[in-house]
Amino acid sequence: MGNNENIISLQLSLRLHSFQRIKRVFLSLIFSFPTSVLALLLLLLLSYNGSRTFCPNIPFPTKTLLESDTFFSPEMTITSSSSSTSPLMYSLKEEIPPSKLKTHLPLLQKSSLSSSFSSKVLGKGSNKPVFKIFKPTPLSRQFSVRAKEFFHGTNSSSSSSSNSSSYCKLRFFMTWISSLDSFGYRELLSIESVFKSHPNACLLIISTSMDSKQGLELLRPFTDKGYRALAISPNFDYIFKNTFAEAWFERLRKGSVDPGEVSLGQNISNLLRLAILYKFGGIYIDTDVLVLKNLSKLRNTIGAQTMDLETRNWSRLNNAVLIFDKKHPLLEKFIEEFALTFNGNRWGHNGPYLVSRVVSKLDANSIPGFNYTVLPPLAFYPVDWSRIRSLFRSFGAGADSKWYTGKLNQIRQKSFAVHLWNKQSRSLKIEDGSIIDQILKDCCIFCNSSVSAL
Repeated sequence: MGNNENIISLQLSLRLHSFQRIKRVFLSLIFSFPTSVLALLLLLLLSYNGSRTFCPNIPFPTKTLLESDTFFSPEMTITSSSSSTSPLMYSLKEEIPPSKLKTHLPLLQKSSLSSSFSSKVLGKGSNKPVFKIFKPTPLSRQFSVRAKEFFHGTNSSSSSSSNSSSYCKLRFFMTWISSLDSFGYRELLSIESVFKSHPNACLLIISTSMDSKQGLELLRPFTDKGYRALAISPNFDYIFKNTFAEAWFERLRKGSVDPGEVSLGQNISNLLRLAILYKFGGIYIDTDVLVLKNLSKLRNTIGAQTMDLETRNWSRLNNAVLIFDKKHPLLEKFIEEFALTFNGNRWGHNGPYLVSRVVSKLDANSIPGFNYTVLPPLAFYPVDWSRIRSLFRSFGAGADSKWYTGKLNQIRQKSFAVHLWNKQSRSLKIEDGSIIDQILKDCCIFCNSSVSAL
């Protein structure tokens, strides 16, 4: 045992000696390098590490857009698509308003219906899911008859009309997919503005919740004064029949279409307005649009939301105001685009961005029947959603007062309507003396009465 221990001790001593010798050789090699070379190597290592850790990924800057505060000369008020020779922008950046970021991001691409959606909307206890909100009702089954009677003045409430052809001088449409409780002050102001500029018009509100006793009471102040306003529950099968929306809607109803994270009601409204205009023809406006001037001379018209700073061409359209003849081919293209490219996870994809995509790809000069007009932002969107707050504030003396006066005069002279962008402005108070306060005095019917004070 003693000899073995001596042998092991000797082996360990030799290994330790070898290690120390290798260490001395390695250190001598290190210190034989010039100091400048060592410093350079250290600097390169630090630089590489810093670039990997701290360098941000900066996207390529996009072209600056001219918002609707631009002052247009009179000759720029109307831009016709059939006479424009400048190229349209084909690349559209789909931005999401700040108010949407918390509720709709991240934008999930899902292959199946979400459990939360299924539990709220789809029927239970059946192999084939059924959309409860799309089930026909006795009222919705009468949609076509009631709508035709309303427009032509043949129903009991309008039997005293002189003749059906003169009953509706102009057809207006709104859609309301929300509950009746949320139809309030802003929406009633929008209705007032329609009839202030168009006392002989007919306003049809496509809505199940408004087609009720309570909804009738909300509209009674208008009907009692002789204005023609009515809410009718939609028959989706009838409205979408013989359009590209028909097959898409059937797939949605069976659960084969992912509704996505964006409000399904919002997307149905985007499709419904297109199909209604295609079926009947007329003027569609959102319920947060104030009409300032008579629109009867506008035909086959859509409004630009923004314009390009350099080319002065539109860079984005919006679908809050649409004026089209019955069965206009552009409406058919819009509906087809909706059905083929529907995406329920991207805000605006099936609405404002949809009409922008379609029109940007069209060459109106080469397609017979595609006559339409694109109006500049000042026509319907004189202030962009990001600046709408400025219209609700009162202004005192000084520079603010000068801007206020100029903007108010500009809207009064050149705007057909004002989009209030309710998603951003609904919580804002209309301050005394603000631009909106002044505009409401121009377009109200029940001024200083209980309806305007709701």
